[in-house]
Amino acid sequence: MTKFEELEQVIAKLRAPDGCPWDREQTHESLKKPCIEEAAEVVCGINILSKTGDPDNLKEELGDLLLQVVMHARIAEEEGYFTMDDVIRGIVDKMVRRHPHVFGEAVVSGSGEVLARWDEIKKQEKAGKEWAEAYLPEAFEESKALIDAAAKRKGFKI
Repeated sequence: MTKFEELEQVIAKLRAPDGCPWDREQTHESLKKPCIEEAAEVVCGINILSKTGDPDNLKEELGDLLLQVVMHARIAEEEGYFTMDDVIRGIVDKMVRRHPHVFGEAVVSGSGEVLARWDEIKKQEKAGKEWAEAYLPEAFEESKALIDAAAKRKGFKI
């Protein structure tokens, strides 16, 4: 068993009827706050690594962010939406599609061309789903409010 599979089993046990009451109560909505806080703490870990050369905080915070991803996938599986394998399959397929210069025959001359092709491939993938972008401004505002609330709760003024 891989450590990732072990993590999935730990999350399943936490959400089981005989697991943790707090973990069982969590929903996608209730996990917004910890998800955004963990993402900010990953940024902190990157900053610590850049300034001190110490990777320990980044390693810990990446684990906490991974926990959020696995928890959301577990909840989605319980709701019948998708599984962690579906999430992984989706990102693997996307990375292969968006890197034809690595996984296909395309040739690129530099990172600028890679980004231009990435944007074109993404545009093709999103065709017919442009409506989803209309939700982004609200999501950014909500994320900022969650970060501001976390900073206040931790005693920081921003």
